[in-house]
Amino acid sequence: MADVPLYLASASPRRKDLLDQLGLACTVLPQDIDESRLPSELPADYVMRLARQKAEAALQSVDTIVGACCLGSDTTVVCDNEIFEKPVDARDARRMLGALSGKTHQVLTAVALASTSGTKVLLSTSDVTFRSLTSAEIDAYWRTGEPADKAGAYGIQGLAAMFVTHISGSYSGIMGLPVAETIALLNGAGITTLDILEQHATTQI
Repeated sequence: MADVPLYLASASPRRKDLLDQLGLACTVLPQDIDESRLPSELPADYVMRLARQKAEAALQSVDTIVGACCLGSDTTVVCDNEIFEKPVDARDARRMLGALSGKTHQVLTAVALASTSGTKVLLSTSDVTFRSLTSAEIDAYWRTGEPADKAGAYGIQGLAAMFVTHISGSYSGIMGLPVAETIALLNGAGITTLDILEQHATTQI
């Protein structure tokens, strides 16, 4: 595998876990950027812009590292044309989960790779359907602490899996880092699917 210095411009443990599962060593380098949505900005444009800004900010901070590649990612939930980001409090989380109850919503995750060759961004869009939730379930879920730091006030890889009846799209994208799109970007940096598989191989043909 190409010896590429890889940085993850995110503090999300879920994104780091997904890279770890692939065997991709990276340095976590969170970036503090303004994540305010621009007036009339479409959800897809919004997450792609933030992913790009995170990746490029990380690259600037490691500009002395030759060959460095920086991954940035951003996720948002869209239901009935409304963007659901991280809840600000319990009331906000209850509002979001109540809106998602019994409906299909979209999860948009953008991933960007910034290097001295430029920045490329790809978008993953998935549909997630929730069963109907009771007020008691929503309140109990909030008390677990899981929804507090997640777009849409839920984590599909956690307890909220109990609410999901159908998924169409990328499970890893819903978690916060679409693997297929990430690998497609890394291909240009010399890290290929074959490289990753070879390092996991345990037998010879």
